[in-house]
Amino acid sequence: MNKHSPATALVVTSIYAPNSVLRELAAGCLESGWDFVVAGDSKSPADFAIDGCRFLSLDAQRDSGFGLGRVCPERSYTRKNLGYLSAIKAGAKVIVETDDDNHPTQAFWMNRQKRLPCRVVESAGWVNAYQYFSSGFIYPRGLPLCHARDVGPAAESLETLESLVQQGLADSDPDVDAIYRMLFPLPFQFDADAAPVLLRGGAWCPFNSQNTTFFAEVFPLMYLPACCSFRMTDIWRSFVAQRVLQAIGQGVLFHGATVWQERNDHDLQRDFMDEIPGYANNAQIREELLGLSISSAEPLRLMMERCYEVLMHRGWVGRAEEPLLQAWFEDLEAMEVKRI
Repeated sequence: MNKHSPATALVVTSIYAPNSVLRELAAGCLESGWDFVVAGDSKSPADFAIDGCRFLSLDAQRDSGFGLGRVCPERSYTRKNLGYLSAIKAGAKVIVETDDDNHPTQAFWMNRQKRLPCRVVESAGWVNAYQYFSSGFIYPRGLPLCHARDVGPAAESLETLESLVQQGLADSDPDVDAIYRMLFPLPFQFDADAAPVLLRGGAWCPFNSQNTTFFAEVFPLMYLPACCSFRMTDIWRSFVAQRVLQAIGQGVLFHGATVWQERNDHDLQRDFMDEIPGYANNAQIREELLGLSISSAEPLRLMMERCYEVLMHRGWVGRAEEPLLQAWFEDLEAMEVKRI
């Protein structure tokens, strides 16, 4: 498989000085011909520099010409949105994202393909995608707890199918919630030989921003909302994305681990408190989004606006999200992003 894909960008946000992970990512991008974008924040060191990395300081984001760069809040993981925009402006057709505590494996650098051999899971409800990659008990952050032990439908035999959003897993310290971390042992290793799984037909599973690939046709769906809990921003993004993907006849593909996490310091009690909005509301958010009447004939912008209007109307996302979302769309439209 060809490792070189100059139209691929890797996007990370970080407040730390260059660490071992960021240096590994930069070296891999140099070797693979990927653009590497790190979006900084107010706590980022002013002298951040790594060969093979384009660092976007707060000043650079404000001076980027992107409207979102002037209004995106500081001290927010959603600064990553500016990294996405910068990658698109530089010509990316594929955007891969990860975090500054995820070490890449060799497989991480393989050229991303829209069409992959995968097992198909069709279901009208919540599905724990992690169960298809391990016989051990584990579930993804954001899955309603009442479904954590559900036995999902069988994964059908391999088909080669297209998926425009692909979620990779993470070994060692995977993306699970604070309750799991407090009650169950880690590290955890997924089955390295398990084939990818495509969820479609109404199947829902949260996906995160740890190891995720987006193709150009659905770049607008990368948007991370700022006016909600930090622990929910990527999860609620995934719910909006899944509602839109289902409307256009697409699903979400999960594949085996291509990173292993050496997790940054976290306060698990604080994580738990920040995850309460998800424990309380994720199931209802899905129901509300499914109740929307949206069509594949509509542009992605309109479908996303309808989804976020529901989230704001119900108070799950603050009303201050609206100008940020509009700035995102306007920045994409200025770059003539497909399907916006």
